[in-house]
Amino acid sequence: MTSPPVHELPPEWDRAFVRPPRALYHAEPPRSLVELAQFWAMFPTLAAGPRGEGQPVLVLPGFLAADGSTTPLRALLQARGYRAGAWGLGRNIGPTDHVLDGLSDRLVRLYEAYGRVSVVGWSLGGIYARGLAHRHPSLVRQVVTLGSPFRVVGMDNTMLTHAGPAYDALSPRHSPRVWLSDELNHAPPPVPSTAIFSRTDGVVPWRACLEFEGPRAESVEVPSSHCGLGHNVVAVAVVLDRLSQPDGEWRRLVPRGMTRLSRMH
Repeated sequence: MTSPPVHELPPEWDRAFVRPPRALYHAEPPRSLVELAQFWAMFPTLAAGPRGEGQPVLVLPGFLAADGSTTPLRALLQARGYRAGAWGLGRNIGPTDHVLDGLSDRLVRLYEAYGRVSVVGWSLGGIYARGLAHRHPSLVRQVVTLGSPFRVVGMDNTMLTHAGPAYDALSPRHSPRVWLSDELNHAPPPVPSTAIFSRTDGVVPWRACLEFEGPRAESVEVPSSHCGLGHNVVAVAVVLDRLSQPDGEWRRLVPRGMTRLSRMH
């Protein structure tokens, strides 16, 4: 079956771009806490896998989150031998001038110090990650997004995500500069990209997080909450698998080990 063009969505997806049920949304905090407890319980096992060679990884938090939210994932990446960088831009309140300028500066500094950078972005952080890849393709090794609704950029986020009202309230502080057009954001980045998503995401519509399959693009489903994607053991196992690939030798995920609980799309 031929995939639709990257700039077009299947007609049936329009009906699927609705906010997740409120029951899922209200279950997010306890689900995320359970996933965090599982993460720390499994940390020795996760940390014992094949080690990196000091490759740089920039980890971007989701909307209204800061670097503290990505501490577990960055700790694991450090334990596995990667240079895991925090974004260092405070709380993520949306695409302010401070964020847009700071992201590019952070990427350039990591690249100049250590070489091409893998960018892992959670939710809104993943939309930033894709933007960095489009703007600086020679500096980015690959992009991994975690529950990032990049297919609804430019639509009415208040209707489509439970974070929409807060995002709209902060919009007067957002930069007037265009970060990504719909056309660019719907197209796969010009570097290898993996979109990790969950059908039980309680914050954003899961279909909005899907990447069309391509030679260097894939979507991977994991059993997770939205707020737990950065420390869900299956999601982080997929992240580790993707980061372990030699530069220039990207291949689609072959579920094995802990990633067997994921599903390719």
